[in-house]
Amino acid sequence: MKKPFVEGSGNIYADLGVRNPKETLAKANLVHRIVDIIQERKLTQVQAAKVLGVDQPKVSALMRGRLTDFSMERLFRFLGRLDQDVRITIAPKPPSSRKPPTLAVYAEEGFTMIADSRR
Repeated sequence: MKKPFVEGSGNIYADLGVRNPKETLAKANLVHRIVDIIQERKLTQVQAAKVLGVDQPKVSALMRGRLTDFSMERLFRFLGRLDQDVRITIAPKPPSSRKPPTLAVYAEEGFTMIADSRR
């Protein structure tokens, strides 16, 4: 017997009814990249805290995905302290496009994050 399923929207936060799901998805993806860098460098939470300029409990919150504790700007600063270039590009949406404007974050390693800018 097959179980019924519902296809997701592509944004788990929207599917769960989280307030500001697109911003939350973008933040989650930034945090994911920060955590990846910390793990790639084999930093302890104490070492990561020193690099990021925060205390160890904040790194613990970051590692556990506590997104509400961090603004986008703060996450950008963390990436800078981890020697990552952060570029923000603003471009007009092509007039012929029927798609809504997007918020997109790309990492050179091929890790891509996209969130629709509308709620």
